[in-house]
Amino acid sequence: MSNPVIGVLALQGDVREHLAALAGAGADARAVRRPEELAEVDGLVIPGGESTTISKLASAFGLLEPLRARVGEGMPAYGSCAGMIMLADKILDPRSGQETIGGIDMIVRRNAFGRQNESFEAAVEVTGVDGGPVEGVFIRAPWVESTGAGADVIAVHDGHPVAVRQGRLLATAFHPELTGDHRVHEMFAQMVRAAA
Repeated sequence: MSNPVIGVLALQGDVREHLAALAGAGADARAVRRPEELAEVDGLVIPGGESTTISKLASAFGLLEPLRARVGEGMPAYGSCAGMIMLADKILDPRSGQETIGGIDMIVRRNAFGRQNESFEAAVEVTGVDGGPVEGVFIRAPWVESTGAGADVIAVHDGHPVAVRQGRLLATAFHPELTGDHRVHEMFAQMVRAAA
């Protein structure tokens, strides 16, 4: 599979930036808002935004259970920032009624690096990404409190895990789609090709 079809969950967040980064990584990128669109993709990106809002909208659009089913069946998925929270099996401090898709054996802490005005950029070494550090944009970012045996921490910042991979699932606390550096998206596109 040369050009995998990769969807971006287009309910809220930086959808356009992920679509551009995926196209730059050689994928056929498409917005996904409905279950029938989800059924047509080989992999899915869950963008940053507000995890509680994404959870509620996914439920309202009838996507939460189809997302859980596809991830459970082995569809590759990549979540950035709020997407990391959505792929976590557990949230340390969930908002009332907040649900996740799950799939990665990790516990995450929402807004762990601080509020919006404490956002920052940092160079992050990511295992599996060649060519030096990735510039990570951290906006009200989570961090990983703990991981289970199946999850591999592939990047750390300031002593906290900020990127995790478990099988066909990938999650980063930061936003690589905002930097013009497509290497994380290239790594995910390769994961999708390998799964096909």
